Amino acid sequence: MSATEILILIAAYFSVLLLISYFTGKNDNNADFFQAGKQSPWFVVAFGMVGASLSGVTFISVPGWVEGSEFSYMQVVFGYLVGYFVVAFVLMPIYYRYNVTSIYEYLNDRFGVVSHKTGAFFFFVSRVLGASFRLFLVAIVLQQFVFDAWNVPFEVTVVISILLIWIYTNKGGIKTIVWTDTLQTLFMILAVILSIYFINQELGWSFTEFLASDELKQYNKIIFTDSFLERSHFVKSFLGGMFITICMTGLDQDMMQKNLTCKTLKDAKKNMVSFSFVLVGVTFLFMLLGALLFIYAHKNNIAMPLMDGEPKTDLLFPEIALNSGLSKTLAITFMLGLIAAAYSSADSALTSLTTSFCIDFLNLENKPQADQKKIRKKVHVVMSIVLIIVIIIFKYVLSSNVIDSLLTVAGYTYGPLLGLFAFGIFTKFKIYDKYVWIVTLASVIIVTIIGNIPAEALGGYQVGYELLPINGLITFLGLILIRRKQD
Repeated sequence: MSATEILILIAAYFSVLLLISYFTGKNDNNADFFQAGKQSPWFVVAFGMVGASLSGVTFISVPGWVEGSEFSYMQVVFGYLVGYFVVAFVLMPIYYRYNVTSIYEYLNDRFGVVSHKTGAFFFFVSRVLGASFRLFLVAIVLQQFVFDAWNVPFEVTVVISILLIWIYTNKGGIKTIVWTDTLQTLFMILAVILSIYFINQELGWSFTEFLASDELKQYNKIIFTDSFLERSHFVKSFLGGMFITICMTGLDQDMMQKNLTCKTLKDAKKNMVSFSFVLVGVTFLFMLLGALLFIYAHKNNIAMPLMDGEPKTDLLFPEIALNSGLSKTLAITFMLGLIAAAYSSADSALTSLTTSFCIDFLNLENKPQADQKKIRKKVHVVMSIVLIIVIIIFKYVLSSNVIDSLLTVAGYTYGPLLGLFAFGIFTKFKIYDKYVWIVTLASVIIVTIIGNIPAEALGGYQVGYELLPINGLITFLGLILIRRKQD
């Protein structure tokens, strides 16, 4: 598929998104931008959240994970499933009861303004890093397979990507995203299914023959219990996945903002439960696709694509889809899926960052009514610029598998949120609010030190995703130290 054809496809795709934006953004008011008027159908939110949760990271990096780690990622996904039930039945009732626009307003009601700002700050850092990870991955694919052919610098590729997102989210915000996510999820799932079909067809297999093949058996081990010292041990992965979901969904304004657009708490719960089961099934399809990609590459002597002179498993899927001479339909499907996966998470990230900054830091509701819309629009522009800068920085500092990096960073940045919310929900203590930032900062520093201890110093134990609950526990214990005596 030529660079020109890919560019035409991208233009057509964004034309559809702009059309959706036109109809959903007619009012161009803050109520629709932040909460979609509390009128979103739960099943539309649920389906759209699949694409937002998987993102371009899953679309590219999870298949690339299979070569070295087999299907071990499914252990994390099983933990996700339990985590989503915690979000649905513990956290969402609190958000609906407090009727929040930003979920960090709960911390203000429970502890005070410093806790509120601290929680919002950690979300801000977490979401900027997470959204930038996702967009970075898509940008390098577009760069390698499209813009390099025209000698367009990587920095320009990034600016174009963010500009397109800004254009169609500028007016409708979350109201637009609820509907664009639905379209994007459809394209992404369709891309995975058609990719599996076309590659199997090229190999002369039916889907059932592929599932029964000896080649798949080299990759399809799911449960790893050989040594608790290993990072991929089932218990560590499962618990890590559970806490990742609780934090990166339940304590994340980005994901919760969509749920808070549902009409009632009952609808929001139905959305979360149904979405969680669909997500597990779709992720397993990604793992199957990953195995299929490596089987096809080995059978056809396709070398691992290079990035900056180093083999990059994240680029195997685009290499096969776009340059291996398979069906043009596969190439078109891949690009649609990649674009959909990337922008279904990036657009909501940009909107949630704008929402959180306006509500949590600028106290927008206290500003003059005539100025509120202008402030929101200015913040939306600033958040776009922030994402551009961070993505460009990643180009020069990021080296490891992207999804692994994303989940590792989550252990450092979401841990304080876990500790704050857990302390608020499961205890009745008040705290000396002015010391909260010290507790959370100390927790991050301690966990960073723990995460960088060599395995040899721990008797061969490899620290993994359990950093997240450890971080939350340290924050929780720190909050006990600054609790106030009961009145």
